[in-house]
Amino acid sequence: MKNVLVTGGTVFVSRYVAEYYVKKGYNVYVLNRNHHPQSQKVKLIEKDRNHIDDSLKAFHFDIVFDICAYRARDIHLLCDALGSFDQYIFVSSSAVYPQDAPQPFTEETKLGPNYYWKDYGINKIEAEKALLERVPDAYILRPPYLYGPMNNVYREAFVFDCALKNRKFYLPLDGQMQLQFFHVEDLCHFMDELIEKRPLQHIYNVGNLETISIKDWVELCYEVVGKQPEFVHVYDKIEQRNYFCFYHYEYKLDVKKQSELLSSTISLKEGLKDSYQWYIHHQQDVNKKPFFQYIEDVLANKY
Repeated sequence: MKNVLVTGGTVFVSRYVAEYYVKKGYNVYVLNRNHHPQSQKVKLIEKDRNHIDDSLKAFHFDIVFDICAYRARDIHLLCDALGSFDQYIFVSSSAVYPQDAPQPFTEETKLGPNYYWKDYGINKIEAEKALLERVPDAYILRPPYLYGPMNNVYREAFVFDCALKNRKFYLPLDGQMQLQFFHVEDLCHFMDELIEKRPLQHIYNVGNLETISIKDWVELCYEVVGKQPEFVHVYDKIEQRNYFCFYHYEYKLDVKKQSELLSSTISLKEGLKDSYQWYIHHQQDVNKKPFFQYIEDVLANKY
């Protein structure tokens, strides 16, 4: 039975990862401040990541799943605190790629500041660099937009709310902006492949092979609720993040290297069904933004 450490373990990706490996029969330790309810059957190490001290030195972990490192300092503090471990898997971000680099982004694309992701992307670059200095054989994963059960970010949940309330959907421009997604369970499946096969490649873009337009994505979200959207196209020069759940920024990751290990991924429709079934019972767990208020105050009188 493997002993694994999951940093975080209480919100979205880290919580999903923790529960996934509990189901696989692993001894799952979670490192967090105990400010949120814990998943069943995890073993809590109640520490602030900034003040871990020697609380991990006595453990041997077969795998460290680092979901919550956002800066180089986060990496150094955890590495200083760890005792022995075999594998280290870090969930980074596609925000490390500059928006003006040639697309699709490959693992070899030169990293740099991204106008849309700003400090978040820069800090992830520094975290990756620090990790490779400390743990040269670590695995680094760069996903696009993650989705699925436990997603506390107001993305698909916002569209579900529009459908449930029978609202018109205010769509940026012609709705053809492309998005790329990756289901959180597919993320876990890919980590399974890394654990088992230990490939020589250590940095991977991960994501669905295909992108989807925001219009088609909204239609899929409505469909899983059993509704059809009535679109209102917004052509004004308005910051779309005021009324829509994504920036006006499209990009695509090249995931050929991922596909060598993971032959298939969950279809977006099935993944959104999964998300919706979770959401209808956990609406209070999503950090909702005031999109509806902005629509009523600014857009409704114009369109």
